Amino acid sequence: MAIYGFIGTGNMGSAMARAARRALSGQEILLANRTPAKAEALARELDCRVGSNADVAQEADYIFLGVKPQMMAEMLAGIAPVLAQRKSRFILVSLAAGLTMSRLQELAGGNYPVMRILPNTPAAIGAGMVFYTMGPDISDAEAHDFLDTMSGAGRFAPLPEHLIDAGSSVAGCGPAFAAMFLEALADGGVACGLSRADARTFAAQMMLGTAQLALTSNQHTGALKDAVCSPGGSTIQGVRVLEEAGFRGAVMDAVIAAWEKSADLGK
Repeated sequence: MAIYGFIGTGNMGSAMARAARRALSGQEILLANRTPAKAEALARELDCRVGSNADVAQEADYIFLGVKPQMMAEMLAGIAPVLAQRKSRFILVSLAAGLTMSRLQELAGGNYPVMRILPNTPAAIGAGMVFYTMGPDISDAEAHDFLDTMSGAGRFAPLPEHLIDAGSSVAGCGPAFAAMFLEALADGGVACGLSRADARTFAAQMMLGTAQLALTSNQHTGALKDAVCSPGGSTIQGVRVLEEAGFRGAVMDAVIAAWEKSADLGK
């Protein structure tokens, strides 16, 4: 029985713990958090175990490092003595942007097996986009078992380590950008007379359907846009206004800014 331990039960840690619980029993999941009450609340929800960082470091076969990059050094320094004394094999699973596998090994104080995953918040409901890169000493069997266990988080895609932060800048940061767009669409609907609740529902369902259409139709997104823009119609006028406001350029700049910040976090 492999134990999946989570150090940090914030948005990403809790999302991945929920995904793990879809495949594992509560006894196979161990949670820890700087604020114990937060881990205890999630443990009650998932009917799993709760402990300290040291408990996770001592017992878990997969040790999820779900703290912010700026807090990683302090947290790993705290569990490094426990890791150094372990006789059984374990794998460090980092959820942190910017920190390379070699840097994580340095902070943990040993040449331990490491994998990096960068999920997004929709993983909490099984609709996530999760990027991963495996260290060279992760076996094919370990990688397969891990991906099978965590498949409840959503779609997984391998990326080489030098691209994983770029992927996360699109899909990891993207939910914030998408939520801003949804909010703006709903505001526009309210300005046109819709109720707030209706406008939000209409906008969210539209985005969900459009995303599903993009994934299943294999059409270029430009073609999906063109299919809605009738000659002399209302949609093309809306597109014109977005273009005049620099919509696409602003979105591209947001992704690049997020990617550059991830690079800074690793320094």
